[in-house]
Amino acid sequence: MYAFDVVRPKSLDEALAALGEEDAQALSGGQTLIPTLKQRLAMPSKLVSLTAIDALKGVSLEGRELRIGGATPHAVVAAETAESYPALSALAGNIGDPAVRNRGTIGGSLANNDPSACYPAAALGSGATIVTNTREIAADDYFEGMFATALEEGEIITAVKFPVPEKAAYVKFEQPASRFSLVGVFVTKGADGVRVAVTGASNNGVFRWTEAEEALNSNFSADAISGLSASADDMISDLHGSAAYRAHLVGVITKRAVTAANG
Repeated sequence: MYAFDVVRPKSLDEALAALGEEDAQALSGGQTLIPTLKQRLAMPSKLVSLTAIDALKGVSLEGRELRIGGATPHAVVAAETAESYPALSALAGNIGDPAVRNRGTIGGSLANNDPSACYPAAALGSGATIVTNTREIAADDYFEGMFATALEEGEIITAVKFPVPEKAAYVKFEQPASRFSLVGVFVTKGADGVRVAVTGASNNGVFRWTEAEEALNSNFSADAISGLSASADDMISDLHGSAAYRAHLVGVITKRAVTAANG
């Protein structure tokens, strides 16, 4: 590690002012940033911790919409959405280990946009809205590729709004050491139709499997996608699985997610 300053502002305005200084970087749960600093892949001179800003924490439900503060830890999301959005609760409760779930935050995960992270699938699969200090961004417009998002320099995720669907489920085939997804699929069925979001599989990060969505809109059952196969083009190929293997898993895991969503 190297020497740097850490500040813990108590308000969003204070945090934004600190981030406006030269070579400052936001710190949420730190589950990705701290290892990055240890490897000196990033070397900001000041970290602006968001963990003391109460306005960025908490879960609330208004009608059929969940609002989750950007600095809310995974463990809190899991506990406080168990009744209102069980699929999201199950996803949050199976991220990493207890230490990760109590430190990592939903906003940090979405800002980092790891190609194997779980929350991007939840946001895209739910048709969520990412709220920042300056604007609201639809999930369909937010994710721009591996580790890339629509966030601009100095922009902070303050909350995420999830419309609660009629049916939903998340299933992941995980790498057992890290518990990241080799393939994870979040499926929802709501008033606007079916959404199928896939994480862990593509070099381009989280994506919607539109062919499966079209089939499931006509028949929301695992049988509806039996004849479909995801393309292996641009799929991740590494020591854990080839591109063809991941493409095959997309179909298998999607069927399991649809079955789970149907109860």
